[in-house]
Amino acid sequence: MVYFSSNSICSGDDQKNGFLKDGIDTVNYTVLSGRLHFLKFETTKISECMKFISTKRLQEYGDKDDEASASDKNIIKATGGGAFKFADLFKEKLGIILDKVDEMSCLVAGANFLLKAVHQEAFTYLDGQKDYVQIDHKDLYPYLLVNVGSGVSMIKVDGDNEFERVSGTSVGGGTFWGLGKLLTKCQSFDELLELSRQGNNRVIDMLVGDIYGGMDYSKIGLTSTAIASSFGKAVSENKELEDYRAEDVARSLLRMISNNIGQIAYLNALRFGLKRIFFGGFFIRGHAYTMDTLSVAVNFWSKGEAKALFLRHEGFLGALGAFMSYEKKGFTDITHQFMEQNSSVPKSSFCSEDGSESSTRAHVRDNECIECRVQVRN
Repeated sequence: MVYFSSNSICSGDDQKNGFLKDGIDTVNYTVLSGRLHFLKFETTKISECMKFISTKRLQEYGDKDDEASASDKNIIKATGGGAFKFADLFKEKLGIILDKVDEMSCLVAGANFLLKAVHQEAFTYLDGQKDYVQIDHKDLYPYLLVNVGSGVSMIKVDGDNEFERVSGTSVGGGTFWGLGKLLTKCQSFDELLELSRQGNNRVIDMLVGDIYGGMDYSKIGLTSTAIASSFGKAVSENKELEDYRAEDVARSLLRMISNNIGQIAYLNALRFGLKRIFFGGFFIRGHAYTMDTLSVAVNFWSKGEAKALFLRHEGFLGALGAFMSYEKKGFTDITHQFMEQNSSVPKSSFCSEDGSESSTRAHVRDNECIECRVQVRN
């Protein structure tokens, strides 16, 4: 979920000094100063999401349909499968009409916005080292956007509103969670990730060294620790599932799926001559081992020529893109306003879920809010 909360109206001088787009009448538009909030709710906890919306009275601040009946006036932008699956529930419980926005368009719009407007949004992660990457807005395109949700979509982005879904795979976050739940009895995605953090995949995975007597296969560039077959040792060992630690099973499963996604992503980048691959989606969740595995896969198959990059607000691309679609009915040129804010102030202020603030823009947790200004029609 992404929503904006205003704490003040900018002064007339602020509105005239670059925050309103050239040619726009300041009488008809207002610049609001406030925060853009990022919150996540799993689909299994949709009731908590609706309770939050109701408590914050967010349903009163979406689009208004003046021609609709009084009960159908509240409209909120939504995207993804949940926009269809829960449409009737939102209308019944909150009187909200979900205005469904195309998912791919939202993903691309959200990614483009973050990469252009938010300082230190993109970073690399390899061998435990996190390095923020400065994005040159003039050299942003083209790039490959890999959105890892239940499944995986791979989108070649050539510019604003210029994109094509070029590939994908059904082996994604849903696969990890589904198989993990069956194999480990975990009750949540986060619990499964935590299990994997404590595991050792070498107990179950067959490595190159297991096949070649502990030796590398240097002729084809494989080290002895490279995985030859995920879950391969389970074939030759006289063990049942309960003989393996759940932590090791989770680790092997995460490694298998992350490696697969990383390799397919690189092959598509190679196909189109792309050097930058941005990974997003809630499968990653800032999980160190997941990011490291994706990075190693891209680095290995590209021989160091391509990079895996990650986004700090990785799980909110679609929601952010849906929020930006309000431009058509009141919010205008939002990206421009955020870029102006970032370029005119030395530091952006962030707040965490509990409202505490930090003046630094680096090493910020997910689910935070960004201080910003947006332009709205009066």
